[in-house]
Amino acid sequence: MKIRELMSTDIVTCTPGTPVMEVAKHMKKNDIGSIPVVDNHRLVGMITDRDIVIRCIALGLDPNTTKAQDCMTKNPITVTPETDAHEAANLMASEQIRRLPVVENGNLVGICALGDLAVVDIHVNEAGDALSEISEQSHLH
Repeated sequence: MKIRELMSTDIVTCTPGTPVMEVAKHMKKNDIGSIPVVDNHRLVGMITDRDIVIRCIALGLDPNTTKAQDCMTKNPITVTPETDAHEAANLMASEQIRRLPVVENGNLVGICALGDLAVVDIHVNEAGDALSEISEQSHLH
């Protein structure tokens, strides 16, 4: 199965110049933890709720004036719509990520979340393994 068949295409995005406070409000409103940062439909980064806390709030920066580009992860790992779901699950596990931006011809066309893989019966074990690896490697409590 290809990512094209699993990805979400209704994507909340922001621009590099979007204030972090606005990004956080979009996250709250849409109940999401990450937002792709795009410039003319081209993916330039990803900003997560953790990025906002670690790279803005914890440093004492003002979220009203700090921009997404100052907190985002640049050059995020991506897949194409034609990427195999097995490959995406393995990539998520090896890179410890829960969401993969889907890019075609340089433009953001979707997002594939770990949960998108889990709903497909043949990928439940791979998605579960990916989540286990992500959780084990990032567990610092």
